Amino acid sequence: MRIFSSIRSALFALVVLAMSASAFAQIGISVSIAPPELPVYEQPLCPGDGYIWTPGYWGYADAEAGYYWVPGTWVMAPEPNFLWTPGYWGWGGHGYAFNEGYWGLHVGFYGGVSYGHGYFGEGYEGGRWQEGHFFYNRSVSNVNVVNIHNVYNTTVIHETTINRVSYNGGTGGIDRRPTAQEENFSHERHVPPVAVQHEHAEAARANPQQRASMNHGNPARAATAEPLNSRSEPAKETGAANHEETARPENTPTHAANVVHPKDIPARQPYTANTGNAGRDKKVQQQHDQMVAKQDQERQKLQQKQDQEHQRPANQNANEAGKQKLEQQHTQQTQQLQQKHTQQEQKLQSRVQPEKPKHG
Repeated sequence: MRIFSSIRSALFALVVLAMSASAFAQIGISVSIAPPELPVYEQPLCPGDGYIWTPGYWGYADAEAGYYWVPGTWVMAPEPNFLWTPGYWGWGGHGYAFNEGYWGLHVGFYGGVSYGHGYFGEGYEGGRWQEGHFFYNRSVSNVNVVNIHNVYNTTVIHETTINRVSYNGGTGGIDRRPTAQEENFSHERHVPPVAVQHEHAEAARANPQQRASMNHGNPARAATAEPLNSRSEPAKETGAANHEETARPENTPTHAANVVHPKDIPARQPYTANTGNAGRDKKVQQQHDQMVAKQDQERQKLQQKQDQEHQRPANQNANEAGKQKLEQQHTQQTQQLQQKHTQQEQKLQSRVQPEKPKHG
């Protein structure tokens, strides 16, 4: 009798352990319909040192709301040397289940899904930890080198064909299984998504514009510089919103400003070249001033163009939907110009940054 009791207790313990491991890795829901394709979007500027990019993914609310897009965003690593392993949808034989992402010392298996921005189906190419500091690969990660100096450049070679499939296995899914190394990584100590990530996902779930049934795979808010919360502004209509906050200047609030027209772009911070070489400083300063003058001309030109479009009788007499569409076009034009100018600034600043020592 005691032997039977001991066996029963041991079996119960094994079941509990198995259930715990399964609960940590997979959300307890099975969906018969595969998630939509991954949308294409630009990565917002990194808010600061220590932030790790967490790619966007499709969440699932219920049978009525269906799939909704959780925007890609930058999240502060919960511990030094920790990296993010994205979650992914996988076919389980009777439906699609979501495997929750996690933080750990290594990037594990995420279904072979190519989320982009460093997550190309295996590992992470957007940056690495060195001596307690995170260094960003500028060929993949969108960082402002004026404020973030922990950078390097390594060209990442991956398939040129864009694969937007968002799930592993099943009909049309990615045919990829974990490697032995990824299996080992899965047994390391993990930290589940932090509180801001849960709030970020809940804010996306509560926004009807993020639902695939409404946006048809083109979410109104595809990426954000920092996680959403319950107080986040509603997303703009689908169209220009995939570029939302992609060119947010540093030192401005995350949701600052509804940058719609060039005149709405926040003023630039003063810049003074300081390389330690007076001659070089003068040359760099001249190049910077010339660049700023040219950018101001481009802003003025675009502002004049948009003002003229506002003054056209057809646009003045348009209904609310027509006026909103015009503003969306202006927003996209303005943010694209802003991003172009930010990239020009980064390129110039990279010339005067001291070269970082290379580590093995």
